[in-house]
Order: sequence, then structure tokens, then C-alpha cells
Amino acid sequence: MAVVSSLSPSLGRPFWTFWSAAALANVGDGIRLAAFPLLAASLTADPVGVAAVTAGQALPWLVTGLLAGSLADRRGARTLLVWADTARVIVLAALVVAVATGLASVTLVVAASFLLGVGETVRDTAAQTALPRLVPQRLLERANGRLVAGEIVGNEFVGPPVGAALFVVGAALPFAANGASLALAVMLVLTLPLSAVAHRAAESVAESVPVVGRGVAAGLRWLAGHRTLRTLTAVSAAVAAADSAWFAILVLYAEKRLGTGALGFGILLAVGAVGGLLGSFVADRLVAGERHRAVITWSLAITAGIPVLLAVTSRWWAAVLVIVVTSGSFAVLNVTATSLRQRTVPPDLLGRVVAASRTATLGAAALGALLGGALATAVGVEAPFALSGLIGVAATLAWWTGAGDGTGAGDGTGGARVEEP
Repeated sequence: MAVVSSLSPSLGRPFWTFWSAAALANVGDGIRLAAFPLLAASLTADPVGVAAVTAGQALPWLVTGLLAGSLADRRGARTLLVWADTARVIVLAALVVAVATGLASVTLVVAASFLLGVGETVRDTAAQTALPRLVPQRLLERANGRLVAGEIVGNEFVGPPVGAALFVVGAALPFAANGASLALAVMLVLTLPLSAVAHRAAESVAESVPVVGRGVAAGLRWLAGHRTLRTLTAVSAAVAAADSAWFAILVLYAEKRLGTGALGFGILLAVGAVGGLLGSFVADRLVAGERHRAVITWSLAITAGIPVLLAVTSRWWAAVLVIVVTSGSFAVLNVTATSLRQRTVPPDLLGRVVAASRTATLGAAALGALLGGALATAVGVEAPFALSGLIGVAATLAWWTGAGDGTGAGDGTGGARVEEP
């Protein structure tokens, strides 16, 4: 029994409480992901209005993401998690009342989606700063893998079908369910020990002035001066753009080249989610605490390189292979990159570095989607897949040559060395 325990150490009760709160929040996010477009479409037939609701959920990362990172470095994680989710419950309650009474408008829905997105930026950033205090450093990859798995299940498997089903019964129901899931998440977070997630990082003398803007600048300067994480942020953003470019037009490819309908496309996405789930579970074994550089290299190459297959063939088996493998490798990349940041960045800067990295990645993904649509229109639906391969080669080479040895001895980090800017 002792041998088994040493080979497979437990993540501990505080982590699983934290994981349960995150899973509930992700289920709520998945419910909202399906319900918001349906609500928007029921209020207007204008495509711009419907798209604005979706954009309202993504825009906060570009507008407030860096500020959320600075806030996460100045306040305890438990406080931020509770207040962010409580604020989202209040916004959802107001939306439920508006929808139930027939007072909802597209403008109101866009405003609600934006405010909920702001809360999400604060919650997600605070959660990443909390994790290194919940589990031993050697278990970061495993813990991050389980969190990614919970996110995939909530956002892709459970949340969307529940949200769509509830909307059919009543337009206000999915938002009420989202609010209930967040309220339960708040109660779980409140049971966490203060010592685990309420620690406020010590501020340096240079950051002692309570001005948020200076805090953001300090985080950006540190990231710009750290060779490994600077390179990781750049290549992750490039691969996110490549992935978004072909994924944005995948529905058109499926219709024109695979001849599938809505059901077939839905099955294809569900199969991809299975790949992501598998990737999240094997990431810690692949890294094994010290192979971050090698795992990131292969993840970059596979995530952006495999889609080229669909530029040269339109077989169903190829489409399934591409979406399963890329979803799995992207999950591995996310787990490994997140863990490397948590191992490397000083605690009092982690929130800002995480927020800067996520803002860059999500911004690049948005631009990649637009580029994919433009290429598909001008050249053909196969073009974004070819573009992904080119970006994959460039990003992989840039990482391997530009990461240096900041990931630690050998391939990765057992106790990652911090390069001072």
C-alpha cells in the first residue's frame, strides 16, 4: 500500500474542493455558451447583433485581462474567486428577471455577456495563482491536467447540451442554472483553508504604489525579460492563431468536402473533445516533472502540423484523426505551459504573467479566425489547413531555438530556474 501511495501521491482534499468549484463554474460557462447565441437569435435576426453577444464574452480578456492579472497579484485568491463568482451570480439574476419579464434586449444581453466575461477573467487568473499553493510543485502537471479535464467536460460535454435543452423549456432557465452552479462554486471555495488560497503575495518596493497600471507594466517587463517564457508566449499565440484559423472554417470544410450535416459536425466536435480529455490525463506522465521543453516542442508541432492532412485529403478518417490528435496535443500544450509558468514565475508576479500570456493567446486566436475566414474565401477552404502547417514549423523551430535552457536542466524543469530580467 505504501508503494502505491508513493507512486501515485494524492492531490489532497483542498485541491479536489477547488477542482469541484472550478468544475461547477465550467458547467455554468458551458450552459451559457449554448444559451447566449440562442437568446440573441430569439431577440434579433441581425447577424451583427448575434455576433456581438459572442464577442461580448471574449472581449473582456483583451480589455481587462491584464488588469485582472495585476489584481490577482495584490489580493488573496479565495477573495477574488468568491467576489468574481458572486458578481456573476448577480448579473445572471438580473438577466433572468429581464428575460422572464420580457424586458431583455440585445443591448442588455451584450452588456451582460461582457460583465460575465470580466468576472471570468478575474476568476480564471486568480485560480492559476492559487494552484501552486494547493499542491506540491511535483504534482502541478497532474493538478493542471485534472483542471483542464474538468473544463473540457463542463464546457464541451455537459454544459452546452444542458443549456440548449433548458432554453427550449424556458429562455430564462439556462441562466438561472448558470447562476446556481456559480453559487455552489462560491460555497465550495469558502470551505478552502485560508492558508491555501488567501495568501497575499508580498509587494516589492517598486510595486508598493497602489496603481494598477504600474503593476501591469511590471509584469510585462518581467515577461519580456525572461527568454523562455517570452518565447513560450509568442509561439503559443502563433499556434493558437493557426488552430483558430482552420477550426473557424471547419464547419464549411465538413459541409463542402466531407458532405456532413449538422449532426455529423456535432459528432466530429464531440470526438475532438474526447481527444482533449485524453490529452489532459496523459500530460503529467509525458512531462514527468522535467521534460517541459521536449513536450512543448512536440505539442506545438502536432497541434499546428497535423491539420495539413486536410489540405490534401477530404476523407472522414482524416478529419477524425486531425481533430482528435490536435485536441489532445493542445490539451497537453496547455497543461505543460501552464505548469511551466507556475514553476518559473515569482509568486508576486504570477497573476500578471498568466494574464499577459492568456491575453496574447486569445487575441491571436481571434485574429487567426478572421484570417482563416479570409483565406477560405480568397483561396479555398483547404488554405487555412496549409497555413497551420507553415505556422507550426515556424513556431516549433522558434521554441526549440529560442527557449534556451530556462526550462531547467536537460529537457525541462525539475526545479525550474528563474531567469532574472
